[in-house]
This record gives sequence, structure tokens and C-alpha cells, in this order.
Amino acid sequence: MNILAVDTASYVMGVALLKDGNPLGEIVTHQKKNHSVRLMPAIRTLFSETDMKPGDLDRIVVSEGPGSYTGVRIGVTTAKTMAWALNIPVIGVSSMEMLAQNARHFQGVISPFFDARRGQVFTGLYRSEGGRIIQEEEDRITMHKDWLQLLKEKEEPVIFLSPDIGQHASLIKEELGEWATAASSIGNLPRPLELAAAGMDKAPGDSPHTFSPNYLRMAEAEAKWLKANKKNKED
Repeated sequence: MNILAVDTASYVMGVALLKDGNPLGEIVTHQKKNHSVRLMPAIRTLFSETDMKPGDLDRIVVSEGPGSYTGVRIGVTTAKTMAWALNIPVIGVSSMEMLAQNARHFQGVISPFFDARRGQVFTGLYRSEGGRIIQEEEDRITMHKDWLQLLKEKEEPVIFLSPDIGQHASLIKEELGEWATAASSIGNLPRPLELAAAGMDKAPGDSPHTFSPNYLRMAEAEAKWLKANKKNKED
């Protein structure tokens, strides 16, 4: 199976290609720059460097969120547009599930997360069974301190993976102590090849037209608009 994977759910941007199910190429950047400017050039470069054509693809896999509202929207819109033009399926994979793949050999529970500001995180809970990542708690947006208390009650080792780990390391250590394990600096970063592999076995769902991301919360501008309109109606 030939797959293009697209990830823009955090400040990390990545694209990858699988040919016949095997890794063919990958481009990843770890800098906070505009995904909308760099994503399509990265995709074109990857096709050019691997001598593969968009018409060779069987499906496109995209990180569907949660994560950066704008980032997720850019990746999903690009994936949907390409899938529609090529008449192939677009497959969504949780950005948390993608990140959890980095700890598939960990004996304990896996807590990937992205910072969601104001003490909140996007997160979910996963576990490795026979080298496969299984979801144990659904993805959510929550106060990180509340989430850490939930994990503490499990009384088992937890590995945390996040490109934002530096912002939360002291809180994690304070709340979980020896139960907490930190991933390596590389393990904290999403990998588009892991995204491609995770999406390879998933059944196609909605058509590109109806596929929608999993934001978990509305954009701040939308929330303010709804709040303002609710107040106007009450007045």
C-alpha cells in the first residue's frame, strides 16, 4: 500500500511516504514556523526525492487532532483536497495515538500530550500490547493537574511524551514522582512515518468531503463570537 502521511497538529511539521507498506521517505521540521507556507513545498520535495507520483498513492493519512486549531486545519484541508483530487480515501489518526507510537515498548501506561494553554493539555491514555498501541482513555482537553491525579491513582509507571514537555516537567515530577518516566528528546516529537504506519490498517471511513478533524474545542475567535451573540440575544 502506498501512503502519504501529513502531520501539522503541533509546531512539528512532518510528511512521509510509504511504498508497498515500507518507509520511502520523511521530512520533519521542529521549528515554530508557518505550516501553510511550508507544507505543500515539503510534499512536492518528498515526491521529487523519492521518484514517486501523487497518482501512485492508495490513501492519505492525516493527524486529525487534537492539537493546534490552525495547524490541524491546515493539515486536514490539504489531505482532504489531495484525496478528493486523486479519488482516494483520507484516513484520520489521533495525534495522541501517533505520538504514543514512540513508546510502544514501554511497560506501563503512555500519556502523550500537547500544551493547550492556561494549565490545560490535549491528552489521552494508551498502552502497548504486543507492540501495538491500544487506547485506554479517550482523547480529551483537561487541566493537566487533574489528569496527573487520575494517573497517580493508577499506581503504575507512566511515560510522558510531548514536544511541550519542558513546560510541564516540574508539575509531572511534583505530582507523580517516581511513577513518571520522561521520554528522550527524540521520543517527544511526533513522527510522520509512525502516523503512516498507524493509518495503514485503519478502514476508510467518511469521504474526503465529509471527513472532519477532532479539535476537541472550538477556536478562540469562534468561542468569543458565540459568547457575544448569546449576550446580544439576552439583551
